[in-house]
Amino acid sequence: MLAGQVATQICFPLTTSFTGLLPSDPDGTTPPLPGAPNMLLSLGTDSLNAWQFHVDFVVPTNSTFVGPMSIPVPPFFPGCPRDQGTCVPQIGTSNKLDGLGQSLMFRVAYRNFGTFQSWVATHSVSLTKTDGTVVAARWYELRAVPAGTPSLFQQGTYAPDSTYRWNGSIAMDKVGDIALGYSVSSGAIHPGIRFTARNPTDLPGTFQAENSIIEGTGSQLKIASWGRYSALTVDPVDDCTFYYTNEYLKVDGTLAWSTRIASFRLPVCV
Repeated sequence: MLAGQVATQICFPLTTSFTGLLPSDPDGTTPPLPGAPNMLLSLGTDSLNAWQFHVDFVVPTNSTFVGPMSIPVPPFFPGCPRDQGTCVPQIGTSNKLDGLGQSLMFRVAYRNFGTFQSWVATHSVSLTKTDGTVVAARWYELRAVPAGTPSLFQQGTYAPDSTYRWNGSIAMDKVGDIALGYSVSSGAIHPGIRFTARNPTDLPGTFQAENSIIEGTGSQLKIASWGRYSALTVDPVDDCTFYYTNEYLKVDGTLAWSTRIASFRLPVCV
């Protein structure tokens, strides 16, 4: 396709309905193992559904699509999925936002560290706090020894206070630092953009303190849709710098979003 040549596609129909299959997206300079399939993930019931998609454009009949394989994760309830109404509050309006809890969020970031392969993924969950139910960011790291079967290595739910956190995106740098960006809102604040991060030496399943990218100064009126995805990516040159983009509002309004792009790097990655 990049060369302008004739493109072909290889398709495998699913016999059962699944929501939001998300392909893994490679980062870093080390490619996947030769012939390794691409893993696709979707949300199951207290699990992740996984498929392994191997494409052979030279001999299409050699292509395979294996799955779903169920990867158990700690129980969760989706963060106000679209078919169950809206729940994310904002200051200054009774209009609530969609928590996007029905699917994994962009991206499923993949890295080949040589001795193991790693995937990170995130979605929003409903979490009961002492002051009510809030939406929080759930995240996972899956690992597999070379050519092995992926399994859950660590996971966590990031909810340091009663602020709602959703619309997340997750990625990992070349030394194994993990960053997580997301939207925030509550009945006391306008929707804004924040992030957190962790080092490989931190306790499993934990993130460090929260950082603000920008605090919104407006709330969304009349409609519930709040984007669909945000994006956290890693600079392909230094493989350390994270770039995060998400939306916010400068003033109250409908369909009046602004976009913010931020960059940051953890000090252990040089």
